[in-house]
Amino acid sequence: MEMNYIFELQYAMDTFYFLVCGALVMWMAAGFAMLEAGLVRSKNTTEILLKNVALFAVACTMYLVCGYQLMYDGGYFLSGVTTVAGMDDAAVQAVLDASNEAGFADMGEYSGASDFFFQVVFVATAMSIVSGAVAERMKLWAFLAFAVVMTGVIYPVEGGWTWGGKEVPLIGALNYSDYAGSGIVHLCGAAAALAGVLLLGARKGKFGADGSINPIPGANLPLATLGTFILWMGWFGFNGGSTLKLGGIGVANEVANVFLNTNAAAAGGCLAGLVTARILFGKADLTMALNGALAGLVAITAEPADPTPLLATIIGAIGGIIVVFSIVMFDKLKIDDPVGALSVHGVVGLFGVMVVPVSDAETSFGGQFVGALVIFVWVFVTSLIVWGILKAVMGIRVSEEEEYEGVDLSECGMEAYPEFVSAK
Repeated sequence: MEMNYIFELQYAMDTFYFLVCGALVMWMAAGFAMLEAGLVRSKNTTEILLKNVALFAVACTMYLVCGYQLMYDGGYFLSGVTTVAGMDDAAVQAVLDASNEAGFADMGEYSGASDFFFQVVFVATAMSIVSGAVAERMKLWAFLAFAVVMTGVIYPVEGGWTWGGKEVPLIGALNYSDYAGSGIVHLCGAAAALAGVLLLGARKGKFGADGSINPIPGANLPLATLGTFILWMGWFGFNGGSTLKLGGIGVANEVANVFLNTNAAAAGGCLAGLVTARILFGKADLTMALNGALAGLVAITAEPADPTPLLATIIGAIGGIIVVFSIVMFDKLKIDDPVGALSVHGVVGLFGVMVVPVSDAETSFGGQFVGALVIFVWVFVTSLIVWGILKAVMGIRVSEEEEYEGVDLSECGMEAYPEFVSAK
């Protein structure tokens, strides 16, 4: 009886930890909303906020209807709950009984409901990346239509090849490793965003006819800073929850290392982005410091448990340096990304995947590259097809007049700051 009580207590603690981490990741949706609202112009604020709220609801619904089933061959349906392995309640109880008889040798089982909740907020995160990259000129309903396919099919399929354990020789045979999703979530979201941006085109006035690059500053940097801090905080759930449980001394120590390294990488990325911008531009650029912090977080996400804190700081710092040069590169390529999402989540996401073998001897650079390539090609190609269909059927870009007036009025019929005159 006492052993059963101990086991049930640990099971409850593991599940509670899992759910709290999921709630932290859900809070990242607020971070993306604030970051993007701060980095777009005031006349586009309402629409970007609505996109972030609506995409979260779409992601939760589509992953419930079909995404979880595609990713794990067993899901959370209206008819009931199963575990991540597709087992019913009787099978779960058998696992628990066997664990008791074995002296708690296997205590990693958790409920399907908690797993579904933790996984669905990751889906929403991937879709949030797309929102910022296509901001200020995309039709709201075209974006939401894409979100249906992205969260219901595109992400779950590649997630099934990696975290879901599906048979994909190119990934499985080469031991592709991605602890919390530098490639599976962040590179995925950036690949979908890149496909949309290429078909969408740049904002009016961003690039001059003479080849000049015209900065379009965001309307509310305090909001952008708040969004960054919210994301920084939520990332502890993003990476920490990816241990999938808390029970046991070894796992508890691993969780502590993940939290420590996640924070160290963010700090390193912030400082490196700030210093790099100072060297390149001669000024302390707040937006580069913010993106540097986020880049550090993305960079450490693929393997936050194994590096030493110093190595984690260095990995984050390299990510912070990369993101500054990447943002400049995309501008020179005439690829318009209002919030730097392609650089933070795409370029640095790839770096995060590729740096895993530095601290994980069981992985290889070749295996990591092939895994990232498979993810990118699948998501980019399928997204390009979906965006192309939407462009042909309903159009994906607002008119030039609507873009000039601001999509708040044309798409939502209201302004975020009605007491002020809208900036044109």
